[in-house]
Amino acid sequence: MPPATPAKRTAQAGPPVKVLIVDNDDAHADAMAASLEKLGYECVVATTGADGARLLERDAFEIVVTDLVMPGVGGLEILAKSKELLPDAEVILVTGHGTVESAVEAMRAGAFNYLLKPLDLQQLRAVVDNAARSQHLRRANAELNRRLDEKFGFEGVVGNSEVMRGVVERLSRIAPTDATVLIQGPTGAGKELIAQAIHQNSPRKPRPFVALNCGALSENILESELFGHVKGAFTDAARDRVGKFEYADGGTLFLDEVGDMPLATQIKLLRVLESGEITRVGSNEVVKVNVRILSATNRDLEAAIADGSFREDLYHRLKVLTVRLPRLVERREDIPLLIEHFVKLHAARHNKEITGVSTAARRRLLAYDWPGNVRELKNAVETMVVIDYDGVLDLDDLPPELSAGEADGPAGEPSGGAGLADLVGKTISELEALFIAETLKVTGGNREEAAGMLGIGERTLYRKIKEYGLN
Repeated sequence: MPPATPAKRTAQAGPPVKVLIVDNDDAHADAMAASLEKLGYECVVATTGADGARLLERDAFEIVVTDLVMPGVGGLEILAKSKELLPDAEVILVTGHGTVESAVEAMRAGAFNYLLKPLDLQQLRAVVDNAARSQHLRRANAELNRRLDEKFGFEGVVGNSEVMRGVVERLSRIAPTDATVLIQGPTGAGKELIAQAIHQNSPRKPRPFVALNCGALSENILESELFGHVKGAFTDAARDRVGKFEYADGGTLFLDEVGDMPLATQIKLLRVLESGEITRVGSNEVVKVNVRILSATNRDLEAAIADGSFREDLYHRLKVLTVRLPRLVERREDIPLLIEHFVKLHAARHNKEITGVSTAARRRLLAYDWPGNVRELKNAVETMVVIDYDGVLDLDDLPPELSAGEADGPAGEPSGGAGLADLVGKTISELEALFIAETLKVTGGNREEAAGMLGIGERTLYRKIKEYGLN
């Protein structure tokens, strides 16, 4: 078999590109369709402009090839209809009555290209192939945005606890604005994920999201990273460099560990927030920037203000809005969801087949206090996925800090928590409801697994969930 042409490879990448051909010359329309179908395009033919318009209303096409001059509904009307109903579709006009004026009018109206009759089918293939490349690029961008939404959008903020529902609801209000936001919470709680979610759900989404850890750099390097520098500004400045503010222009700059920023840099950052202008290190030239600032810290900034290590005026500029993230132990009911999320994430990353997590391992993970918060849980699950050999994550896969000692009290109950004494005096129905609820927590809401753990049928479990109002 001869190698595929570039056009064929383009047309067949992903789902077939759907092409509408509109031409009142039946033989000409069929010839165009046959030529394109050989390359893998899916073609639909309309032999009147009116039929073409109706097809545009009923179906979705990625490319439209239309004759310019037709009785009734003409090519320019098909072009206008396409842009109205399918704004992302590429439209190619074909005509035997070509003039400069008609070509200019077509291109101004949004046509992808303009071809003259008698039509060279090789030229048609080349132009349609270029249009297909444009469509594949659009598909790729849409898929990338879908993945970014899944990873960094509100869907990526995993948790169904009351506190996390409150965080997501607050994020949905904050994201569409242009206000500066201070994200506060302990190390490992997911502050950068929250910043990404704000950016990904904001009007600045198409522009860059740039993150900088302010606590990991010296004062001079931090200023160069933020504002850029010109050649010769300091010993190692061999050439001009654009800083994070300029690189993020139009987008979002996330300043992590902002509480560790040196005081001298704090003064310069405050000036930028007030003026919207930066000056590269070693330069006197002022550069206008349009950047949304998100910042995060695990420090008590009010205490830092009191001891003189953080400027109060900068604090108030950064905390126009605040988001507070809890410690993982404060949202323990989210742990099963996070376990499932991280198992899928790391199984895909390491190409491992993981079919489940044992009940004993779930209990151990749920009972642990997670001083490193979500990051520590993520790393623990990755460890388990990497060293597992049988497809089921169990106690023998736990990292050392979780495998030692006993942590397998009642489902979902931390070690050292309440014991049997707290259950005395409750009715059998109350105890049953309690244990069903706790078992559902351990299984992350998986009712089939919960029924197996409780030793009852799934139908019985569904009935009891409804009876006890555990939905």
